[in-house]
Amino acid sequence: MENNNLGQVKISNEVIVTIAGLAALEVENVETITTITDKLLKNNGVKIQIDEEQIILDIYVNIEFGESIPDTAFKIQENVKNTVETMTGLEVSTVNVHVQGITFYKEKAEKEEAKAHKREEAKLAKAAKKEEARLAKEAKKASKSEENDENDEDDEITIAE
Repeated sequence: MENNNLGQVKISNEVIVTIAGLAALEVENVETITTITDKLLKNNGVKIQIDEEQIILDIYVNIEFGESIPDTAFKIQENVKNTVETMTGLEVSTVNVHVQGITFYKEKAEKEEAKAHKREEAKLAKAAKKEEARLAKEAKKASKSEENDENDEDDEITIAE
């Protein structure tokens, strides 16, 4: 919380948690863990503790297989600390990184492929629906046009000589 002659600026813990989680995700080869409890509590793999204007953050992540865990954890600590301090003006005293698991590229690729396939199916279904509506509209127009042609034929007058 910051005081100035205009009033107070208060930053909620949820904002700090969101900033920290996004900063952790910016580090290459990192995924945050979101368990059912995390989703219910909306902490997105980040826990926060504030002691006298200092922030202590616990970040729970998965790291891709084959990457250096200590190097990746250090990059997470640096990025989270710098981002939170820059955006909030508060001091981050500690960033604890908890590696909860390893993600295999094959699993991640399969998940991404499945998501892309679902998106493509949805696009195709939408396009098919649009085409169906367009064809129905054309059929209706053609039907009206035929009716008008028949009516025009009835209105013709033949003059016999």
